[in-house]
Amino acid sequence: MKTSAFDYELPPELIAQTPSEPRDASRLMVVRRDLDEIEHRTFHDIIEYLQPGDLLVLNQTRVIPARLFGHKAVTGGKVELLLLNQQDEHTWEALARGKKLRPGTRIELQATAREQGADQGGVGPSVVAEIVGETSAGGRLVRFERPIQPLLDELGVVPLPPYIHKPLADPERYQTVYGHIEGSVAASTAGLHFTPELLVDLRRMEVEVAYVTLHIGLDTFRPVKEELIEDHEIHTEWFEVTAQAAGQVNRARLAGRRVIAVGTTVVRALESAAGGCAPVGPAEEDEKDQICAWRTVSAFTGPTDLFIYPGYRFRVVEAMITNFHLPRSTLLMLVSAFSGQALISRAYQEAIQERYRFFSFGDAMMLL
Repeated sequence: MKTSAFDYELPPELIAQTPSEPRDASRLMVVRRDLDEIEHRTFHDIIEYLQPGDLLVLNQTRVIPARLFGHKAVTGGKVELLLLNQQDEHTWEALARGKKLRPGTRIELQATAREQGADQGGVGPSVVAEIVGETSAGGRLVRFERPIQPLLDELGVVPLPPYIHKPLADPERYQTVYGHIEGSVAASTAGLHFTPELLVDLRRMEVEVAYVTLHIGLDTFRPVKEELIEDHEIHTEWFEVTAQAAGQVNRARLAGRRVIAVGTTVVRALESAAGGCAPVGPAEEDEKDQICAWRTVSAFTGPTDLFIYPGYRFRVVEAMITNFHLPRSTLLMLVSAFSGQALISRAYQEAIQERYRFFSFGDAMMLL
């Protein structure tokens, strides 16, 4: 399947630069797979599409202040690091910006003013880091002289996606109201639309809530560069489905209740915990159908490299809430696998015509 099939033209002014206020005032496009229909609502209206007994699954990850500023110890040249994945207690994979950042380069990091890109060091802890390797994706392996995680609140700032050019007045608006386990470098954006009041209303109407954790990396959002999507190698992300969450999902499925994922990250976590159901050849289809029908979610902690694109068969998720995704991204491929490429393509074109707001701070979709 060609990557170009997941491309589209988006007017730049439709890329949301600020979040809606309040959170649930954003627009909601409801895409009905069974009826091949599209409806236009407000996010708070999502209550009308949920019913008692539904299981709503949320990603409780929280974005860390992963953007660090410093300078090269020898030349004084400016350096910017974006932490991606922790390799061990002292070593992280990171994106690095600066000149000639080769292995052996030492970097001095110090607490700066909280504004994005500020260069006003002088207060707070300082840490020395060294570039110890390069990654195949063009990143760097950075080893810190001491564990950096406990110092991130003082040394770092929360990174915003590169397509957001306005500074964020309140950093908490790039966090979900329920996220509390730190580890992501990007927000679970589908969850940004939920308010505490909306969650209380859902519980009152007996919608059950479960929590999983998937720490989001930047690779999920990057455009796929290969001509054929099957040639794309997706990076791993750490996730956890606890025994409690797995039990909630399995009980809901056995009782015939819907499992609704809030965000593509939850889809990936749940489907990974079910072992994945990759596309297969015709000769294997009957056997694969039988396996997919009975296999349930298991508790799991570890990395996933599950790549969901059209042809994938979903084992767990029956509906999802998501935002509008970047062209040629793995997330757009995932929602196309869920609702059908033709319907998603039509929905995106209608969203552009109706002037929906796109990407992280944009509007939402509910795929039924």
